[in-house]
Amino acid sequence: MKKILITGSGSGLGKEAAIFLAKRGHQVYATTHYVEEVEYLNNYAKENKLNLIAFKLDILLEVDRNKVLDIDIDTYIANAAIGDSGSVAEIDINKIKNVFETNVFCNILLAQIIIRKMINNNINGRLIFLSSLCGRIPLPFLSPYCSSKFALESFIQCLKFEMRQVSSPNIEVCIIEPGAYATGFNRINYEKKYIWMKNNSYFKYNWEKLKNIEDKFWNITELKNFDSIINKYVKAVEDKKVKFRYTAPKYQAILVRLGRIFGL
Repeated sequence: MKKILITGSGSGLGKEAAIFLAKRGHQVYATTHYVEEVEYLNNYAKENKLNLIAFKLDILLEVDRNKVLDIDIDTYIANAAIGDSGSVAEIDINKIKNVFETNVFCNILLAQIIIRKMINNNINGRLIFLSSLCGRIPLPFLSPYCSSKFALESFIQCLKFEMRQVSSPNIEVCIIEPGAYATGFNRINYEKKYIWMKNNSYFKYNWEKLKNIEDKFWNITELKNFDSIINKYVKAVEDKKVKFRYTAPKYQAILVRLGRIFGL
């Protein structure tokens, strides 16, 4: 049994993963951004007799990040993330900063607290970071999110090599890269740019055409069944010999690899 802290588990893949890992017998501490999400998860855990405890943790707040000092964990899943969209040529730089603050800086700050605790208490642990296939090949108009995941991947690759130099305890590091799943996250982020692009943008005269193309893309690409990616959460937690990168769905991961080989 692992003792797992997972952030961003109030909805989407984080919620599905938290529940599924608890069903597999792990002790799960599921943190959410909103109180009503905490209530739902705790009620669900009680009704289904799961070892799952939910509580509110906003990774942007230092006081919330320090809550992890009071719980006993050996596995951290950095799942919390936000996104935004717009053209690099004109997007408000503060929108990019906001995405980086959550997806990169505060995920690292929380990881630092957990690493310090693991080292001070000699706890063999595992750090699992949620990236994205968009962190390897970007999508147009999704630069705030894609670039944050590119940056996160770089930090985590460095962290992996650095943790190997710590003689004791053994702290393993890996990444999960989901492709397109129909959680609502992708479409919500893509829609954000149209609030301002339709009125004041270099693309205001063809934003409807762009939206049409994007809607068709997500209709074709997004998977409604989450089993393939939830299985990667499980493998990242349970594999005796952890891989650095877990990706799903398989066909999208293959396309991304081919794209990188051919210089996309």
